[in-house]
Amino acid sequence: MKYYSTNKQAPLADLRKAVVKGLAEDKGLYMPETIHRLPQEFFDNIQDISFQDIAYNVASAFFGEDVELDALQEIVYDTLRFDCPVAKITDNIYSLELFHGPTLAFKDVGARFMARLLRYFIRMEDEEQVNVLVATSGDTGSAVANGFLGVEGIHVYVLYPKGKVSPIQECQFTTLGQNITAIEIDGVFDDCQALVKSAFMDKELNQHMKLTSANSINVARFLPQAFYYFNAYARMKEQGLANQLVMCVPSGNFGNICSALFGHRMGLPIKRFIAANNSNDIFYNYLLTGKYEPRPSIQTLANAMDVGDPSNFARIYDLYNGSHEQITKLISGATYNDQQIRETMRECFAETGYILDPHGACGYRALKEGLKKEEIGVFCETAHPAKFKEKVDEILSIDIEIPERLAAFMKGEKKSVPMSKDFADFKKYLMSR
Repeated sequence: MKYYSTNKQAPLADLRKAVVKGLAEDKGLYMPETIHRLPQEFFDNIQDISFQDIAYNVASAFFGEDVELDALQEIVYDTLRFDCPVAKITDNIYSLELFHGPTLAFKDVGARFMARLLRYFIRMEDEEQVNVLVATSGDTGSAVANGFLGVEGIHVYVLYPKGKVSPIQECQFTTLGQNITAIEIDGVFDDCQALVKSAFMDKELNQHMKLTSANSINVARFLPQAFYYFNAYARMKEQGLANQLVMCVPSGNFGNICSALFGHRMGLPIKRFIAANNSNDIFYNYLLTGKYEPRPSIQTLANAMDVGDPSNFARIYDLYNGSHEQITKLISGATYNDQQIRETMRECFAETGYILDPHGACGYRALKEGLKKEEIGVFCETAHPAKFKEKVDEILSIDIEIPERLAAFMKGEKKSVPMSKDFADFKKYLMSR
């Protein structure tokens, strides 16, 4: 399989290069030349297949030409040591609980898969040490740090905006040590992401050290997230509820919904998709106007979605040949401010007893307002609500219990490197490593 750049100015790459480089030479994102459709028989019987086996079938279609199948199966099975159940909230709304991995967030699958695939290529090609740069607005940093922790031949640098991630999220990547370095940027998420992209484009820095990214700009990070949607379809089909299925995805950098759209191209029979935004409504406005106008991000309750220039928009735009008509035919949008998020969390808890986190609240409300009578909606509950304990407790007037896995992180000592948002400072630091 060859991968091309969304900017169309870089040479084709094989999977190894796309994973190890992360970003194409022309600053574009890598896209597979072909998206293989899975056979109808797979979908006819998917309700009888385990999550691991579903994921292996999907991974084989994505990566089977470039990774030995035995090794790919091992990577998939090692990645998916947990399940992602579907929970009924109301008669026509279900929650796809993506918070059962090591850091209790949906990004665990992509991060763990990428760590193992990158290690596979390092061993195959006898690569020198690879340095992973990842910008985070919350859950990406913790998922990547824990997914790569202790992996030989890889060092991870997590860039996060000072004071703009939850205390528990911060603990999950600043207390690990070993091959994980946390860098606290005096800015917002977009500044962190800009530093990562600038680093990839700096010739001197790339001669000094081998760099890649574990943000959803990397094909090995975002593509495995498609596993979730195939599994959700299977679990809903088990219940006879898959004929008019709508998937709603709380969206920030748009890697998660992008993987769902790739799944749709592979034959996954989802009727339509909803991208739920917080006040950072750049994609929502694009759906309305046809104009993509990025702007600085706004800090909100749903901080992991605080993205003012979502990278994966380029992939969605490319996937549908730049056709606003095609995109809006399949995807609709919703946007909610902090007050609406609070209201939704309170109403859902009072009516159903289900505790939403601020991100999942956007997805739940979008379905509640946008589902048609004959449709069944599944929204992604992307992280355990205890990861946002201070916000959830205050909004719902409860004392949510912190799972043991999260509590363990909070006992560690914070170690981070303070840094300005100036690329010269970041480059100087990396050149000294």
